[in-house]
Amino acid sequence: MATKPSIPKGTRDFSPVEMAKRNYIFNTIREVFYLYGFQQIETPSMENLSTLMGKYGEEGDKLLFKIQNSGDYFSGLTDEELLSRNAAKLASKFCEKGLRYDLTVPFARYVVMHRDELQLPFKRYQIQPVWRADRPQRGRYREFYQCDADVVGSDSLLNEVELMQIVDTVFQRLGVCVQIKINNRKILTGIAEVIGESDKIVDITVAIDKLDKIGLDKVNEELRADGITEEAISKLQPIISLSGTNDEKLAVIADVLKTSETGLKGVEETRFILDALKTVGLKNEMELDLTLARGLNYYTGAIFEVKALDTPMGSITGGGRYDNLTGIFGMPGLSGVGISFGADRIYDVLNALDLYPKEAVSATRLLFINFGEKETAYCLPIAAQARQAGIRTEVYPDKAKMKKQMSYANAKGIAFVALAGENEIAQQKITLKNMVTGEQQLVSVDELIERVK
Repeated sequence: MATKPSIPKGTRDFSPVEMAKRNYIFNTIREVFYLYGFQQIETPSMENLSTLMGKYGEEGDKLLFKIQNSGDYFSGLTDEELLSRNAAKLASKFCEKGLRYDLTVPFARYVVMHRDELQLPFKRYQIQPVWRADRPQRGRYREFYQCDADVVGSDSLLNEVELMQIVDTVFQRLGVCVQIKINNRKILTGIAEVIGESDKIVDITVAIDKLDKIGLDKVNEELRADGITEEAISKLQPIISLSGTNDEKLAVIADVLKTSETGLKGVEETRFILDALKTVGLKNEMELDLTLARGLNYYTGAIFEVKALDTPMGSITGGGRYDNLTGIFGMPGLSGVGISFGADRIYDVLNALDLYPKEAVSATRLLFINFGEKETAYCLPIAAQARQAGIRTEVYPDKAKMKKQMSYANAKGIAFVALAGENEIAQQKITLKNMVTGEQQLVSVDELIERVK
């Protein structure tokens, strides 16, 4: 009995219509990246595990897809190790590679390996799939695309300003109203200092980053479980519940962090970015959110997250400043900042709001009906002219019943059908049918191209 075909959970097939929609997103993002002077690179789907492990925190490491070594991967293992059934330890023995978890760490590896070839600051973008062994759910997949833009080799906060302009421009072009959230890891470090829990900064940021998902009570439970004192948790409450305008929040948090040099540096950086963005006039809302932590360990400065306002969905874009990432690959002192567009979630948002322009998802615009060899021979040069004019054109390959060919045109949403029989050939013309209105006209080749375009 044949096995019923299936695909792994958390992955998807995409139809031609769906791919047209996805390419609309990719092309929109790509055009904006180009507009700001970013250059494209690509990196392999798999990386050495030594490159990936330890870069995403303990939770991130658990979500890495590991690739089993080829050949006799048991040869280097003892019976004792096999019988121990220690999955993590065994995996480290016969898995040397893993699928990339994101595009940022591979990019850092790329920069270090190609340092002599790069002109700094280096502005790159990358549009490729990533893989995470996460629990599949709405808006969360195990295989999904990221569209990243990063600048390395510059400490200037103007890079952060520019990246926020890119985010604003992309979502303007896509027609999605978003809220751009900003925070700074230095502010979070300062908060940990003033509540007397400096050594627990990672635990604190991981917990409060979940505020939107699990609520304040559950966040507090996680903090207690991580060994944060009740006094420290109590001091955290007014900070993470802070409200008001961005300027008001900054004024309050600056007062709270007046004893923390690191925290005040974070406030200063955030104020500069927000003030600069006021001068360029963003179309979307910018909000300082002190609960925003971003779960990844490598962020050291400004952090960003974007949410759609008109449909429930998780973060659709995120990023931040990382000062130490290349240092783990032997190249310290090279600062970077980047953003990542979650194309799959953006795809779901545009689907939910029906925001795709018709021209973006339409495929063939003109179909030549096949009446036989003589008629097709007449149509082929005309079809070639239409394509040269930029019209997406098909010639039906088989001499089939008219009904079948017309059904094909309707099913594909083809706007125009061209018919050429004996009369048309004799007059060196084409009958052009508008499939939307039903109107039919006898036209010259030039008129056909003019009307269909």
